[in-house]
Amino acid sequence: MKFRSDPTQIKGSVAPVITPFTSDGALDLPSLRGLVRRQLEAGSHGISIGGSTGEPGAQSVAERIEAIKAVAEEVADAVPFLPGTGSAKLDETVEITAAAQAEGADAALIITPYYARPTQEGLYQWYATIAREFPDLPLIIYNVPSRTAVDIAPDTVDRLHRDFGNIVGVKETTKDFEHFSRVLHKTGTGFLVWSGIELLGLPLLALGGRGFISAVSNLAPAAVARMYEAWEAGDHATARELHYGLHPLVDLLFVETNPAPLKYVLHKQGLISSARVREPLTALTAQGILRVEELLREGSGLLDGES
Repeated sequence: MKFRSDPTQIKGSVAPVITPFTSDGALDLPSLRGLVRRQLEAGSHGISIGGSTGEPGAQSVAERIEAIKAVAEEVADAVPFLPGTGSAKLDETVEITAAAQAEGADAALIITPYYARPTQEGLYQWYATIAREFPDLPLIIYNVPSRTAVDIAPDTVDRLHRDFGNIVGVKETTKDFEHFSRVLHKTGTGFLVWSGIELLGLPLLALGGRGFISAVSNLAPAAVARMYEAWEAGDHATARELHYGLHPLVDLLFVETNPAPLKYVLHKQGLISSARVREPLTALTAQGILRVEELLREGSGLLDGES
């Protein structure tokens, strides 16, 4: 909780680590701890767990809390820790968020409630309830309409930010770049906006964004961190070079449903004990493996931070 009192310190490349499972489907906490150490060694500016890349919907509340605790212990205040604690159910969201707060999370990433397709007023009331429940914990809205079937409007984000001082930012995982701009225009530069779309992370910085929570940092953590650092240093040519160099690895993520391609690669690299994903996801098909291998070769120059 070193950064909880000043969430403006949460910036740059925040790595949303996968949740590894053993071959029989159990949580693989030793592999998870190793992935977090790898991110810290590579220079990632923050760590997250429990977002879409972490398969939260396929885990029990107890498992999610167990993973949060393990990651918090490994992070040990070295960088900001932003676990995803949201669910489609309010009671589960409150339980997981309370556990994250107790484990020292610097902020909680709260996904828009999925499946129900609430109105904008419903979304406002949802986040207002959570904000009142955790007045001392910075909260970050997680907008990912491709997975939740609901898009939180810039006006609703602005209203929440104005009404609750602990709603400090939003992770925008939408390809509508105009949406990013309207959120920043409404809320002002003091509001913290991260991109969850890999290829919009660098462009968002030009609008005043704080950084990116990018799944590709599971593959190339050092390169993603350097991209942010180059931009901040005014070396825009290097930042663009890294951005375009990451394209094949970004494409790799979505050969089939993320995180199955990621887990295939991380298992191949010996970083996790199994490539297992939980149902309803499935392991990569043979055709998918061929395409992943092709993109892996194309993007190999940026793997493990090599340039």
